Parts: sequence; C-alpha cells; structure tokens
Amino acid sequence: MSAESKMRKRPRQWRIGVVVAVLFSLFCAQPGCARATDPSQMKSIFVFGDSLSEGLAISPRQAWPMLLVEKLRRIGPNFRVINASASGSTTEGGLRRLPTHLDHPIDIFVLELGINDAFHGIPVEQTRANLQSMIDQVKARNPSASVVIVGMQFPIAAPDSEYVAAFVKMFGELAEKNHAALVLNLLEGVVGDPKLNLPDRIHPNAAGHKVLVENVWRVLEPIAREVGSK
Repeated sequence: MSAESKMRKRPRQWRIGVVVAVLFSLFCAQPGCARATDPSQMKSIFVFGDSLSEGLAISPRQAWPMLLVEKLRRIGPNFRVINASASGSTTEGGLRRLPTHLDHPIDIFVLELGINDAFHGIPVEQTRANLQSMIDQVKARNPSASVVIVGMQFPIAAPDSEYVAAFVKMFGELAEKNHAALVLNLLEGVVGDPKLNLPDRIHPNAAGHKVLVENVWRVLEPIAREVGSK
C-alpha cells in the first residue's frame, strides 16, 4: 500500500466537515467564574491541520487539540480551542478552507499542514508558499495573533533524501521568517512505536495523541500564558 493511500480519510461518520469548538470553564463557586468565561473575553486557539490533528479513527475529544483543554485550565478559564483540521488535507486544500474560518478572532494560530503534500510529491517551494499564504491571511485579519508552526519528520522511510531534508528544513525557515514558535517534530516519541500508532503505522492512536499534546504544549504553554494575561 502506498503512503498516499495509507493517509486515508476518516469514514463518513467521522468526516463531518464541522469545526470542533470546545468552550470550557473551571468549576468553582466564586461569582467571578461566570464573568471569566464571558465569550467576549475568550482567547481563541485555532488549530488548522490534517488527519494528525483531526485524530483519524479516534474520538475528536481524544485528538491532541482537544487534549489541550485540560492543560489550558491550569492557566485560566478564558480559552477556547477550535480544531478546524481535516483528514487528507494538503496545503492547497488548506488554502481553500481557511477563508471560511477567518470571520472570528484568532489569538493563537497553530498551523499543522504539509505532510500530505510530501506524500503527493508536491514541490517543497509550493508547500512553503501555501503555508506562508495561510499565515499572511491570518495575520492580515489578526495582526496581534501568535503563530505556532508544527514541524514534521517523515513517519515512513522516503527514497528522496534531498526532498526530505528540504521539507524538514522548511518549517524552521518559515518560523524564523514569521517570528513564529516552532514545534520541531509533532511525531517525536510516537513514530515507530506500535503501541502509539494505528495499524497503518502512520497515524497515532489515542495513546499516541497523549504524546503529541505534550510535544505541542512544551512550545504552546508560554505563549498561552502570555496571551491569557492580556
């Protein structure tokens, strides 16, 4: 089975083209709790990715973007996580989808796209241009938004070492150019471990997503604390 076919889409009952948004609050008796979760005061973390962020073959609540909710509770009740990821999405597909999500404020933009481009053999420079365009669109609407770029190592062996090197390097270069934070490798600690992956050996299972959220949180936590204090 080819890598492209392995990056299969979620069955129909899971492929709901709906953004998963979780609004949460701390459970407490103080009167201030209700005010703290006033929608107008909420800080929005917008995750835009592919199956690695949507959570292929697991419950949406088990995917790493939704696992952020519990961690964000430590900072305060004024965050919401919007997971607009879609299985099979390339950066070109992301460019088509993004405008429908730009009508609402974004405080932190977490961009996790690109690996499907690689599986389709899309030139790295095209992938880079598409990712840059998405960042530009978000920043145009949300000039003060913080950007987190989620980097990727290949989850399977690839024959073209030059392509792989350019692909991996691209994420760091984009982060530097845009003064963005960088998750160096979303799949760190997960690749190659059968206990953390689905049978396809590419997509993390629910246990694997618990590792992914730690990889992201190491980078995201200080940003969320800063944004939450404003």
